[in-house]
Amino acid sequence: MYDNVLVATDGSAGTTETLSHAAAIARDNDAVLHGLYVVDKRLYLAAEKDTQEDVRQSLEEEGEVALDDITVRGEEAGVETLTEMEVGIPHKVITEYADREGIDLVVMGTHGRTGRDRVASLGSVTDRVLERSSVPVLVVHIE
Repeated sequence: MYDNVLVATDGSAGTTETLSHAAAIARDNDAVLHGLYVVDKRLYLAAEKDTQEDVRQSLEEEGEVALDDITVRGEEAGVETLTEMEVGIPHKVITEYADREGIDLVVMGTHGRTGRDRVASLGSVTDRVLERSSVPVLVVHIE
């Protein structure tokens, strides 16, 4: 049923639970597990001009850690794993990636970042992906 499963991550703690579901589905369907981290350009462009590069670098470093976790979990599940970091507006990049890469299922958490970062993202990325996605989206409830 699924040949390509996408888990979108923002590097938050809740991603672990989401990733468990995505890896299990990929394993059970002999599918490729795709991991995607989006460097939200709105976050670094909103920073002071002299700190924008530092903010962007920090987001990229966070993304590398998150994608490494996906790679490790995919290996543990015994599935082929591909990871990608892209820059843009998260919900747009996620849905474009899903269309471009032939994704059959997108797996996301109910929420990611909290506090100021959540306010800065101008709404729920998951909600926006649900509205725009041309493929099924599995939303994992995160405590």
